Amino acid sequence: MNRLGNIATLLALAGLAAAGPAFGQTFSSDKADFRLDTVAEGLEHPWSLAFLPDGSQLVTEREGRLRRIENGELQDKPIAGVPELVVSGQGGLLDVILHPDFENNRTLFLSYAHKISRDGLTTRVARATLDGDRLSEVEVIFEALPRGNTSRHFAGRMEFDRDGNLYVAVGDRGEMDRAQATDDDAGGVHRLTVDGAPAPGNPFVDDPSVNDTFFTYGNRNIQGMTIHPQTGDIWSHEHGPRGGDEINIIRAGNNYGWPDVTYGIDYSGVPITSKTTMEGVTDPLHYWDPSIAPSGMAFYTGDEFPEWRGDLFVGALKMQKLVRLSIENGTVREEEDLLEDLGERIRDVRMGPDGALWLLTDADNGKVYRIVPAE
Repeated sequence: MNRLGNIATLLALAGLAAAGPAFGQTFSSDKADFRLDTVAEGLEHPWSLAFLPDGSQLVTEREGRLRRIENGELQDKPIAGVPELVVSGQGGLLDVILHPDFENNRTLFLSYAHKISRDGLTTRVARATLDGDRLSEVEVIFEALPRGNTSRHFAGRMEFDRDGNLYVAVGDRGEMDRAQATDDDAGGVHRLTVDGAPAPGNPFVDDPSVNDTFFTYGNRNIQGMTIHPQTGDIWSHEHGPRGGDEINIIRAGNNYGWPDVTYGIDYSGVPITSKTTMEGVTDPLHYWDPSIAPSGMAFYTGDEFPEWRGDLFVGALKMQKLVRLSIENGTVREEEDLLEDLGERIRDVRMGPDGALWLLTDADNGKVYRIVPAE
């Protein structure tokens, strides 16, 4: 390379360094050094990420678009055919998850906020077929009822268990008492078949006072859900008010207590309850006070970071960081804060098929990152 070529290369590298962590800055944790690489940027409040069998990725934008990343490039044209939705407050296009047999049936599921002017807003789930660059056979399979008039706490996170049942989180919609009303779909986790029917063996199917799709209740606003790689249990975390963000293992029929028990207080500073535990309520596995505003979660199961294998990673919106939790026998043994210098709200955390951890940042210019070994 001639002298001019060397100068151009140095200038290019200097430009990348000046751009900060988005271009491969190295970070350190207690167990491993890692690099943060940018896969895509220019997304408007990305919310969820899914990995397609062909190596590409799907990303939801809360503003109502489903985008594809192909060969490391964000495609300009969104996927067509996304169901009708409303973008209001915390609501919009939320989670995307692939059918367990997606490679053969091309079926995926979307959660989103929906509005009917006379009845208000709610959380919906639709099933669709991905046909090239569009969705076809779009069908609403779940709608949380009754609707409400707030634009908060839609939840919307989803996960499949090993039996192929779909778990759907619905928030309390900012009306806390709804989380204890089991004839009201708000404030709990619903377990469905892929057709939207109550899953076989649901805990309340023989109780006429509880909606048949309920799996748990007393949940405030679940923003992360994942399956444990060994046990197959579904884990979740949810926002508390001021304090009291929780990690829970989702057990059939359990009441997680909101708002009768909480480690948090109202945003006004007024106590919500004096109780942090009570009979008949499931205590959290872990909680944060003050709140970190958790969003997205994944167990690390790859080979790129053997030091992290089995650890749980949780994104944080308010505190703008990634939290690593080492868990042993149902107890958090170690907690480490990562990426605090990044200065970005972490919306989603996913375990990639490439062995890397993938992150989404919640911003007008949202990004998709990969965490890879520093070397």
